Amino acid sequence: MSNFPFFGQRSLPAWLTTQLPRRTMLEQSALGFGGLALAGLLGDAQAADKAATTSQPDPTNPLLARESHFPMRAKRIIFLLMKGGPSQVDTFDYKPLLAEQDGKPYPLEKPRIQFAQTGNLLKSPWSFTQYGESGSWVSELFPNVAQHVDKMCFIHSLHGTNPAHGGALLKLHTGSDTFVRPSMGSWVTYGLGTENQNLPGFITICPTLAHGGANNWGSAFLPAAFQGTPLGNASTPVEKARVKFIENAAGTSVTAQRKQLDFLNQLNQQHLAETGPNLALEGRINSFELAFRMQAELPAIEDISGETAETQKLYGLDDPTTAPFGRQCLLARRFAERGVRFVQVSHSDGLVQWDQHGDLKKGHEKNAREVDRPIAGLLADLAARGLLDDTLVLWSGEFGRTPTAQGTTDGRDHNPEGFTVWMAGGGVKGGFHYGATDDFGFFAQHNKVHVHDLHATLLHLLGLDHKRLTFRHAGRDFRLTDVHGNVVKDVVA
Repeated sequence: MSNFPFFGQRSLPAWLTTQLPRRTMLEQSALGFGGLALAGLLGDAQAADKAATTSQPDPTNPLLARESHFPMRAKRIIFLLMKGGPSQVDTFDYKPLLAEQDGKPYPLEKPRIQFAQTGNLLKSPWSFTQYGESGSWVSELFPNVAQHVDKMCFIHSLHGTNPAHGGALLKLHTGSDTFVRPSMGSWVTYGLGTENQNLPGFITICPTLAHGGANNWGSAFLPAAFQGTPLGNASTPVEKARVKFIENAAGTSVTAQRKQLDFLNQLNQQHLAETGPNLALEGRINSFELAFRMQAELPAIEDISGETAETQKLYGLDDPTTAPFGRQCLLARRFAERGVRFVQVSHSDGLVQWDQHGDLKKGHEKNAREVDRPIAGLLADLAARGLLDDTLVLWSGEFGRTPTAQGTTDGRDHNPEGFTVWMAGGGVKGGFHYGATDDFGFFAQHNKVHVHDLHATLLHLLGLDHKRLTFRHAGRDFRLTDVHGNVVKDVVA
């Protein structure tokens, strides 16, 4: 049986559509993938650079753009991860009763499993105001993002299953908090490929190395070509973050480098012929060839000096507080407009950015100041360039926080029972609110949305049926949503 069940009805090369024995298919793919970008790349340096960007797509390239199951509402996703768990009742889930009952015991039963014990109800330190024609309530923490509420679709009833950062982040990224599974960015790239053969299909900008680390952007049992490509990490200043790719040594021409790669590929092919299929080696061959092609395009994307002063100011690059995250958001736009299918931007200090068990007011205000203006700038820029219509922006943490106090009445604990995420552009209803938590903001109560449902909905907006996007591994067909998930059709425009 073919190991690519999703591709069965696609207009793809024969080795993908022919029902071959598994071993035969792998043998042919291993020998075919290694030849990526070989044709047309020899010659002088200028000819090589031109070939890398203008040559016809190689039909054996696993990143080749593919058709969706049905018409897509969005062509790409920009995922804004607020690592640590921002508080829903202090940002976008207005709870006036929480303020009225401040300091009193929570009147309902708390979750059976809690990360730690909490005390009485704690009102939000920030006021809420209604914005836009939709009258959406937003905390004073986000005055700039609040100007775009009519573009945004809020889900107030998201819930997960894990109160720990590591498990919750893995659940959000991969759909599983117990097993190593492919990231949703890998699933998206596996399903749709990329629109630009000179760039990866999935890029993660300054990702955290904690709480799941590389598993949050890894491809697990999917072919290595679909894993995320990190640009720096959370401990690297974003202005110094670069994608690691093959660079010419001083005095080495592109032609010489191409010959070196050809020789390396020849040795690898001999090894494959002697030992049989080796998916790890095949992945390395693909990475070498992609890295060679990236040289012609990636440095220009990473260099933002050509952006106008007005654009750089829009993203907050004129302020040291907002510049780091603003640069990430600007890079996300630059990657998205050049055809990268899934771009993740992480707001993280490497460990616990939004994790205010104490010093809630100080911590959330610091965090919001760093991201509010850049996110608003991203939404405005995408809209002005006509990109928001087919780009889906997702804002989320791995969970929310308790409406009850922790510690010195200036902290909140982890809360996966009910929290808010929002989306914008890419086929969702603007100025729309779906679902609700209880009157205090502890539990998802009305129109509950599980993380599996969120994943199913994201894939649906990309034109992918989450039940059909499968990959056969270890004797069964796997999917991002496992055996769960329902599309939240009410949020689709």
